[in-house]
Amino acid sequence: MEQKERKGIVDAVREMYASTVKNNFSCCSPEVVSNRDASCECGYSKEELDSIPEEANLGLGCGNPVALAEIRKGDVVLDLGSGAGIDCFLASDRVGEEGRVIGIDMTPEMVERAKLNALSNNYRNVEFRLGRIEELPVADSSVDLVISNCVINLSTDKPQVFRETFRVLKPGGRLMVSDIVLLEELPNFVRESLDAYVICVAGAMLKEQYLEAVRLAGFSDISIAGESSFPVELVMAQPQLKEAVGKMNIPVEELARIAGSIVSIKVSAEKNGG
Repeated sequence: MEQKERKGIVDAVREMYASTVKNNFSCCSPEVVSNRDASCECGYSKEELDSIPEEANLGLGCGNPVALAEIRKGDVVLDLGSGAGIDCFLASDRVGEEGRVIGIDMTPEMVERAKLNALSNNYRNVEFRLGRIEELPVADSSVDLVISNCVINLSTDKPQVFRETFRVLKPGGRLMVSDIVLLEELPNFVRESLDAYVICVAGAMLKEQYLEAVRLAGFSDISIAGESSFPVELVMAQPQLKEAVGKMNIPVEELARIAGSIVSIKVSAEKNGG
């Protein structure tokens, strides 16, 4: 992928998520499902959502990595693509006063919203930093656990994200991510659509390639903690996808086949040496 093309994708993703936080809408159409309901569909409990600021939940995830991660008191947790802070705030209580949670996001509007949420709700062990997940503003071997929720698929250099993740983890550190992958290649007209990229479809990797990128970064004990598909009705609830489909004139049968190849996986791995 050429540098100009990468920049165009990064700018489009940043613009879309800036618009999301400004307008406070989820990945799903408001008339179909609320931010809260969208998050419940992804695996968050009502109790979890009640325990954090409502403004932190933008309904943008595809899983609940905090629920699957073994977060310990005193851990330093890093969230890649932290958005308005939903997973950081859930992790905050688990790490306790002696722990720390760091959120990284490349969208200034997201970081601003997250910082305001933390300040307004007195989260003393959570901080948010502006940065790209391909170039993490985090020191080497300084993190116990890295989490991410439906963000790495948006990167234009996913292997680099996993290399950076490996770099910042302490020996014995853990990785737990929820993300979108493919069971089969997408048609060219979908892969080449910028609209489809920014909604976590066109940029997704094949599942085998995704897991291989994790392995090549240096991780071991790689496993899939869960996998789920998306009903075509839920996929089509996304207004951006509706617009993209309208532009591409995709037949209903082809749309159903494409939707069936998109899955959410929960991947865990470790950095040896602990």
